[in-house]
Amino acid sequence: MDLQIFSGRQNKENFWYQKGDKIIPATMGLVPSDLTGLGHHNSGFYEHRRSSVVLNLPGLEVFPGDLLVSAGAADYLCHPLLLLNSESKKPRWPFSKRGVQGKDKNKHISDLEDCLSSLKITDFRDYEFHTLKDKTWNEVMEMHQKLPTNQLDLRKQQEAVWELFTSECTYFLDHLLVLKMIFMNTLKYLQTHEYLLDVDLWRLFANLEELSQTSFGFVNSLFRIFKDYIDICETSPSLDFISVLTKYFRGSLCQSHQTYCLNYSAAVFYLESLKQRHDFGIYLKWCEQHDQCRRLHLPELLVAPLHRLTRYPLLLKNIWKRSTDSTEKIMIYSIKEKVEKAIQDLEGKVKWLDNFQKFRHLQEIVVWPPLWDRDKRFFIPECLKHIFKEHMAENILSPTNRHLLYEGKLTLAESTRFLDVYLFLFDDFLLVTKTKRNKKKLGGSDPGLMCPSLTAELQTVIREGGSCTVIDQPIPLDRLLVRGLDPLHVSVFGLRNAFLIQHENRYRQCIAAFLLQAQTENIKRTWIAQITAAISRFTKKLSSFPLPAEPSGI
Repeated sequence: MDLQIFSGRQNKENFWYQKGDKIIPATMGLVPSDLTGLGHHNSGFYEHRRSSVVLNLPGLEVFPGDLLVSAGAADYLCHPLLLLNSESKKPRWPFSKRGVQGKDKNKHISDLEDCLSSLKITDFRDYEFHTLKDKTWNEVMEMHQKLPTNQLDLRKQQEAVWELFTSECTYFLDHLLVLKMIFMNTLKYLQTHEYLLDVDLWRLFANLEELSQTSFGFVNSLFRIFKDYIDICETSPSLDFISVLTKYFRGSLCQSHQTYCLNYSAAVFYLESLKQRHDFGIYLKWCEQHDQCRRLHLPELLVAPLHRLTRYPLLLKNIWKRSTDSTEKIMIYSIKEKVEKAIQDLEGKVKWLDNFQKFRHLQEIVVWPPLWDRDKRFFIPECLKHIFKEHMAENILSPTNRHLLYEGKLTLAESTRFLDVYLFLFDDFLLVTKTKRNKKKLGGSDPGLMCPSLTAELQTVIREGGSCTVIDQPIPLDRLLVRGLDPLHVSVFGLRNAFLIQHENRYRQCIAAFLLQAQTENIKRTWIAQITAAISRFTKKLSSFPLPAEPSGI
């Protein structure tokens, strides 16, 4: 394969690669693990980080590494929707954002309905194993006029393997195929006729094609094993199923499910935003009313792979319990442990990815004002402001450095007014910001681009094109004091559910104080408890790993 990488400019974000006689831009970052067949290149960077995910974000480079992110997750991370830059903020289909007005809108909807009425979906479940998914093992043996084995233990093992086969049949035929043939293929059909062009197939269905092919290969292999056993039952007293379990559970079955599950929460959030559109609602209603959906709705179908992945260990454990051969038991148990380890890894990757997405959005909405804007006491001439440029402000909110423990909306009492503020409690500092909202503009940011784990308050801020401006410098937890206030002391000022936060320097001098008011007494107590617990954990961490002494000049 003739593939070369080169840079058109010195800017590291502008990469291009050449494939044959085509030159293709690669603005969303590079994954070195995908570049093993590229041949020689000049940069030693790729040689050193060959198996790690490289992701360029504004002011941040993330190298999660293979231990954190699988190859499937790497593909998901490098999806354009995860990269917020000037290009991604522009609507892909601007005309779809504006919508259609009056008679044109009615004509558009009418044409969409006509297009759907012209689509005919044939019965796609014409597989040889379709008639077996609702039958028991004894019924199959009787149907083929075969006597079940006299060995009770062997018969129980066969029934356990049969349960794995029939449940995989149901999963493939009634869930994956319905998703693919009715929902995904119908959407593809509409897009070829220029409807719903801005709906992203990957964000909604992820790697459904790969998942369907893998599941079909697995269920078809099990079917062949049972078919061969029935045909030559006299000479083959046992099922040869270990090789199939080893091939798929140690191969692509778990990996394809992991990739799908990593996208699931974003897909559900994206689906909810699409449901607000009339044209998408017509498509969704048409699909869900199809006979082969069996009254299942799209959210119920989308969650099926998650449920299936968690059920595999139970089915394998059932086979293991009913097996008597020691060699088989060892192999089945190792396969079960492999699947359980894949599920545990997936949970860690989902948490990491969720945290990564959340911090990416926080980097977009948190504004760090310069020194002269934060405090009017400091006068900096225009010609000297470049000296005070804070290069590392964006890196402060990095998912590789810290974790967000708690957040929420409060009210800050100032001398002449009350100010709506939003607090972020990290595992090493507290950040106080004030929320600024703008009127929502036509063609604004797509709500489907937002992270589902963001609070409703932050989602509203993003929708309205607002921001969270930092009021003061971050307060390190080892320099933070929190005090609950007696209602009698603050009631004269009209404050309720108030508490005080103090920022002290290394000489134990108070350099900032924030008088905050919560909506309820319970919220106030929760904030005090969360901050106190965070301070305790951080203090213990510092005592376990003492930092170098600060210079006397600080």
